[in-house]
Amino acid sequence: MAYIRKFKTTSGATGVQVCYKEGNKVVKTVHVGSAASEKGLEKLLRTAQGIIDGDKNPLFNLDKFNKK
Repeated sequence: MAYIRKFKTTSGATGVQVCYKEGNKVVKTVHVGSAASEKGLEKLLRTAQGIIDGDKNPLFNLDKFNKK
């Protein structure tokens, strides 16, 4: 199981990691990066979700609904 972990760094930025668990134990952690702005954090969260999704095909393509 993989999940995204957000945390505050000592500099006040927000760090993003992808953590992999087996049972109740974290077996691997991938540091995606840290961001000081909301826009940067959104980009890191999308990157982290891409790492989790890997080569999986989504069940639904919602890109046409997510246009900004």
